[in-house]
Amino acid sequence: MTSEARAIAPAQRTLPALLQRQAALFPGRRLLKIAGREWSHEDAATTAATRAGALMQAGVARGDRIALMCGNRIEFLEVFLGAGWMGAATVPVNTASMGPQIEYFLANSEAKLLVIEAEFLERLNTADLARTKLREIWVIGEVKTEWQAPSSVRASPYPEPSEPVLPAGVQPGEPIAILYTSGTTGPAKGVVCPHAQYFWWGVNSAEVLGVGAEDVLCTTLPLFHINALNTFAQAAVTGCEVVFESRFSASGFWPAMRASGATVVYLLGAMVPILLAQPEGGSERDHRVRVGLGPGVPAAAGKAFFERTGVRLLEGYGSTETNFVIATAPDSPRGGVMGWVRDGFQARVADDDDVEVAPGEAGELLLRADEPYAFASGYFNMPGKTVEAWRNLWFHTGDRVIREADGAFRFVDRIKDAIRRRGENISSFEVEQVLLSHPSVASCAVYPVSSELAEDEVMAALVVRADCRIDFAELASFCEARLPYFAVPRYIDLMDDLPRTENGKVQKYKLRERGVSGSTWDRRPAGRGR
Repeated sequence: MTSEARAIAPAQRTLPALLQRQAALFPGRRLLKIAGREWSHEDAATTAATRAGALMQAGVARGDRIALMCGNRIEFLEVFLGAGWMGAATVPVNTASMGPQIEYFLANSEAKLLVIEAEFLERLNTADLARTKLREIWVIGEVKTEWQAPSSVRASPYPEPSEPVLPAGVQPGEPIAILYTSGTTGPAKGVVCPHAQYFWWGVNSAEVLGVGAEDVLCTTLPLFHINALNTFAQAAVTGCEVVFESRFSASGFWPAMRASGATVVYLLGAMVPILLAQPEGGSERDHRVRVGLGPGVPAAAGKAFFERTGVRLLEGYGSTETNFVIATAPDSPRGGVMGWVRDGFQARVADDDDVEVAPGEAGELLLRADEPYAFASGYFNMPGKTVEAWRNLWFHTGDRVIREADGAFRFVDRIKDAIRRRGENISSFEVEQVLLSHPSVASCAVYPVSSELAEDEVMAALVVRADCRIDFAELASFCEARLPYFAVPRYIDLMDDLPRTENGKVQKYKLRERGVSGSTWDRRPAGRGR
């Protein structure tokens, strides 16, 4: 099916065209199972048309943005498909976001409508909605908390579907979503993802994994990330079925895969060591899973995972701004690398002046696509950041890699000042802004240190204001009320001063090298956070 998808005319590489095409080819075939609900491929097209009608009745127009804060439930996909059908863009909001982050996403995206699950409504109490362009809120589920919408915003229950509307004449380069990815030297950036990029995410990922019409895809990852959204695209492109679990559970993972009949699974780096830490059991082999996607999984963990479960995990590289550009395959000559560049893309390892370096030398990974709109079109409302990232007609990933003699790309480290924990990219800038808002903190630096789960832990070095003292537990609680749980620092060090360059810039590499010491406060033993 992916070879047929590649032959689709460029003008038809949009969500409405894809849904209509698959509804005609596989009308009664099951496409989706999520939270006890099911769709056929025909149902998906019908739902898109009826939800688009409801959005239009609410005053949403083509080109508008719709913010969406919801777990893995069918309403998420209803809004996403309905918006794409009528030419609006969805702005998924991480369900761990607190009031200040929600306010920023709403203000930066200029969203007019927020669709939010009732359990998250209380977070809006610390968001100043008057500083946004929000006009209406749809609430999913029963409201069990005290919350009052401001007078400028109308709040109502999530509405029933409307009469179906015809699809808009959406072009492949029009935005289907704005996905926020953590900034490093500033606020989070909204990645503008065109319809054609979403189409190519599905095609390329399905090809890497060998997905066919008889497969069952199953993911425990959240729909507000490109990984899970991409899983839906794979199913839509190939005519197969996708099952979304509500969340990842180490003890429940294999029983869930067996119950779903999954043949393809999706894991992130830290999830594999967590699964391997579980007691060995028959359920690890009692399943139909033949392959999994496991970017960032250490080679030794991937080998141990295969030996215990029979599931081979494929490596790869892609970002919200790009696509599935680099990947391994089941018959790759060796492991321990991200893989080889795929057809339709170009990759270069370059120095600080964007000059390509020789094989074996480390440099920044630069990427570009052959097909139109296969990459994001920029950062929403951030023209300067867009030009910086796409300078010289290459997308600058901010990752340091090595291209080896056989063409394989090996990850070295991050050039960007970013942290990755629990599958989430964390902005050190945003964490630092919260810490600096505490009355006892004079200056600070936030940076990654290694954890036992093949990922980063968040560490902060603080300089305390004169005549003040720090209560670590109180500071952690202060952060928990203002940051997603995964961004709250685990480790905190107190310092007389931060190491700086002659022009005053903090030398975080010295702090990373120093790492955790005997005087470091560790939040985990106190039982706080995750």
